[in-house]
Amino acid sequence: MSLYAKLQQRAAEGRPIRVGLIGAGKFGSMYLAQIPRTPGVQLVGIADLNPAGARTNLARVGWSPERLTAQSLDEAVKLGTTHVGDDWQALVKHPAIDVIVECTGSPPHAVDHILEAFAHRKHVVNVTVEADAFCGPLLASRAQAAGVRSEEHTSELQSRLHLVCRLL
Repeated sequence: MSLYAKLQQRAAEGRPIRVGLIGAGKFGSMYLAQIPRTPGVQLVGIADLNPAGARTNLARVGWSPERLTAQSLDEAVKLGTTHVGDDWQALVKHPAIDVIVECTGSPPHAVDHILEAFAHRKHVVNVTVEADAFCGPLLASRAQAAGVRSEEHTSELQSRLHLVCRLL
């Protein structure tokens, strides 16, 4: 069964891969452009230092405002919408989120985000490649100890999305 067929199956069964995104700037926006056209994936929440800027980027890549009405992560899970806020810790701690996509571009912060995600048994797609360059062996050992997968991707954005889906 192809990856796309597996995602369609997850969508039909009402069990999407639930994603949390940290950082909705340049790289995060490229990922955000793909989500509305991908079945079986729900972006539950976005944590960004500038939530208004994140909303602007969402509009720029074609997200409709009604998809962003959730006032909390719990409401987003319940309604199938997306919550935009600035609390990355709440995002990585939320029990419904399966995968964290780290897109801040700040290596020290990315390492903090990734390690906290592992502590809460979340799979991670790390787009902040410098974090992997500086701390790759540590991140790999921590992921293994937590029983999760962590992947660093620098290639095409679609491969990042495919990786999110393969993690589950």
